[in-house]
Amino acid sequence: MSETKFKLEKALEELDEIVKKLEDKNVTLDESVKLFQKGVELSRKCSENLTQIKGSVIKLKDELDSLSGEKFDVDKDE
Repeated sequence: MSETKFKLEKALEELDEIVKKLEDKNVTLDESVKLFQKGVELSRKCSENLTQIKGSVIKLKDELDSLSGEKFDVDKDE
């Protein structure tokens, strides 16, 4: 997976496939360890990507607040 073009949706699909393979009782221990390692790495990349996205959303919210003079709650459930 390219570091320059990380796609969150694709990584989540790949994680789902890894889980399905790990649930297969016919997977060898060696294969399971390799799949688990790949899953941990994908999970780490997803977490980093989501943190970056959250930072971007907060920055945009702050810019919108300053332009409108109002405070927008990004954590508000509607």
